[in-house]
Amino acid sequence: MTTITRTQTTTATTSTTKLTERVRPIVLALFRVVTSVLFLIHGLAGFGFFGGIDGHGAAVPFGSFPGFWASVIEVVGAVLILLGVATRPAAIVLSGVMAYAYFTVHAPMGLLPMQNMGEPAALYSWIFLTIAVTGPGAFALGRLKRSSAKAGQ
Repeated sequence: MTTITRTQTTTATTSTTKLTERVRPIVLALFRVVTSVLFLIHGLAGFGFFGGIDGHGAAVPFGSFPGFWASVIEVVGAVLILLGVATRPAAIVLSGVMAYAYFTVHAPMGLLPMQNMGEPAALYSWIFLTIAVTGPGAFALGRLKRSSAKAGQ
């Protein structure tokens, strides 16, 4: 029968922790990039791209509130998050935009997201809140800017 010593267990745990810490920034970066690309497409739909808001290429009227301005905020925020520049502030704003969309557009149609077609708005709101808390992960241009500023001091 094989016995595992405390040293072997500690070594295995330490190796797993080291791997997790090395992989975490990469996973966060992938999460950030995939989410921002999907959200960029969502924002561009407001301008008539990717089938538009009705599936036939219709855009929200220019300057209309909140539709047009929501699309502008969504596109700008998605690009900032995609690049990893001002990621946390952009994620907070986008989380709020999606919460606003959920409570003003979807919630009046029913209590639960399954009833009011608000699942994407609710999910994006929580996803962007998660990005705001965890940060951009690896491969963020904002990190490169901060690194070069520190090197110049």
